[in-house]
Amino acid sequence: MPAPLIKICGISDAAALDIAIAERADYAGLVFFAPSPRNLSFPDAAALAQRSGAAISRVGVFVDPADDLLREAVEAGRLGALQVHRVTAARRAEIRARFGLPVWAVVEVSQPADLAARAHLEAADRVIYDAKTPAGSALPGGMGLAFDWTMLSGMSQPAPWGLAGGLSPANVAEAVRITGAPLVDASSGLESAPGVKDPDRIRAFIAAARGA
Repeated sequence: MPAPLIKICGISDAAALDIAIAERADYAGLVFFAPSPRNLSFPDAAALAQRSGAAISRVGVFVDPADDLLREAVEAGRLGALQVHRVTAARRAEIRARFGLPVWAVVEVSQPADLAARAHLEAADRVIYDAKTPAGSALPGGMGLAFDWTMLSGMSQPAPWGLAGGLSPANVAEAVRITGAPLVDASSGLESAPGVKDPDRIRAFIAAARGA
């Protein structure tokens, strides 16, 4: 099995970006969602895009976004893909048609019944399985929660996919072994404080994922 692609999500400063690039991560996740401690302003996103250039693909992360937010974020961050939480298949299709970028759909999982959402993944260029956050939570992810990965073991997939939710240097190899995930996506498990990426944890995560 080839090593998984790696997305370091919630990058918000130059130091974290530089480490992700130096360690050859495949994607940098830039969050555009005000309640998140990883939320980026458009000027900050533009600065990160300028700094990274073509060295890493930037994925914008959104929750039920309006077109104006998408438009400004795409321009500022020079985004290569749009990861959208909590939108319908019809809205994903609209976003893909309007902005001409790959759209990543997020399926929030806590129990096997949640995987039925795979039947409604039209207009998804990639599917990300993430842990479902508690009811009433302001955040749809980035809380360090994991789900039972065995639910994904051997499951047929409707599109290219990836695994998120509670991944860290300590558990990513096991997660890949159980699920066969072709992409792993980590955020809070790489932080020393909410929104503050730890360079050593980024390095260790990438090494562990590649070693899986």
